[in-house]
Amino acid sequence: MLHSASFAGPLTLGVNGTTRTIEGATPDTPLLYILRNDCELNGPKYGCGLGQCGACTVLVDGQPTRSCVVPVAAAREREVTTLEGLGTLDALHPVQRAFIDEQAAQCGYCLNGMIMSATALLARNPSPDEDAIRDALRFNLCRCGTHLEIVRAVKRAALYLRQADKIEHDPEHEQGSEAQ
Repeated sequence: MLHSASFAGPLTLGVNGTTRTIEGATPDTPLLYILRNDCELNGPKYGCGLGQCGACTVLVDGQPTRSCVVPVAAAREREVTTLEGLGTLDALHPVQRAFIDEQAAQCGYCLNGMIMSATALLARNPSPDEDAIRDALRFNLCRCGTHLEIVRAVKRAALYLRQADKIEHDPEHEQGSEAQ
């Protein structure tokens, strides 16, 4: 659980690998508002404002966090990762790629939370079974009925990440890339 801390003056936090200084924020301003309004990031969505739907999920120091109910002071000098921080349009993160490949979106409103929660799951468990996947996503609401596709997308993302890790640690691959 993140705890708020009072501060005076500008607030510094890491967002997607960049240090951001936020001026004029009150300590209890929801992190979601800072990310969307001050940092101009559209990945985290305002869903319920109660921390129950998961649309606002970001990673704070690698942990899935409901940014609509976390005061910005709790993220001070911590690393916040949003959907925009996972990959780029030219180089999608494997979880993003898997969600596209499995056509796991309909309206797309819940996808931010699903992808961020799946990313956190796969960082701690590279080979989750279906029960672990469902457990990790249980606090993310989707009303479009793409639950089967979402579970398949997380399984595929796990495969993509394992394949990428195998290539990265394969001595033959390293020798082949050095020769080129």
